[in-house]
Amino acid sequence: MRRAASAPPPVQSKGGVRRRQANPKVLAIVGGVVVLAAIGIGLALALGGGKSNSAAGLPTVGTLTNSLPGAADINTMFKGIPQHGLTLGYASAPVTMVEYIDLQCPFCQQFETQVFPNIVKNYIRTKKVKVEARLLDFIGPDSSRGRNAMIAIGAQNRAYDFAELLYYNQATENTGWLSNGMVGQAVSSIPGVRVADALNLASAGSVKQQAKGFDAAAVIDKVTGTPTLFVGKSGTKGKEVPLSGPTDEKTLVTSLNNALNS
Repeated sequence: MRRAASAPPPVQSKGGVRRRQANPKVLAIVGGVVVLAAIGIGLALALGGGKSNSAAGLPTVGTLTNSLPGAADINTMFKGIPQHGLTLGYASAPVTMVEYIDLQCPFCQQFETQVFPNIVKNYIRTKKVKVEARLLDFIGPDSSRGRNAMIAIGAQNRAYDFAELLYYNQATENTGWLSNGMVGQAVSSIPGVRVADALNLASAGSVKQQAKGFDAAAVIDKVTGTPTLFVGKSGTKGKEVPLSGPTDEKTLVTSLNNALNS
């Protein structure tokens, strides 16, 4: 997985810390953008006969048979670790890492496929750290589709499997790769998931409200790019991790250890 992830999709960068940057004006008017996006999605569903939630041709229950590349490894990586909604790890973990991510973000892809597996192995599986995902859609409408689906599959406690599958199979941003078809394939590649339930829930009002909540939290936390990480004792507001780039594992590990030892 890490070898495949070592050559992320090409993006344009202006130098400095390698994170996907958000336009501050987008953050300032994010509520209006979300509303307009919801209207656009509604029109698309009306014109397209609601096909975005169709499970036609997909298995009733997710399976590794004919699954997306990487599905078996991802299933193994998370197997046995508790997931609850958008939280990964044991409730008793003394340290919490909050991650602001965009499922289309190529820098998030580098972090999630090259650094995060080590964090899962050394900190999450060992009950030291739990992770809370806050999903953003900085990059475009496909990001909105992805995050709504991840929130929905979180209701079945497999959100992190879904996210990792998309990162492992990520293509160039805003090219249409994160389509309804890709969402369906990803959901279907997670063993035991009720496929139709997840796809139908993705368009629910409750999911969109939760998505808007992440946008509001990003404004409060002054998030201007993804990935952005906060680490601290569970139950407290953590400190932002000063990553020098998306694969800066050393700085993240230092922040985790400092929180564990404080």
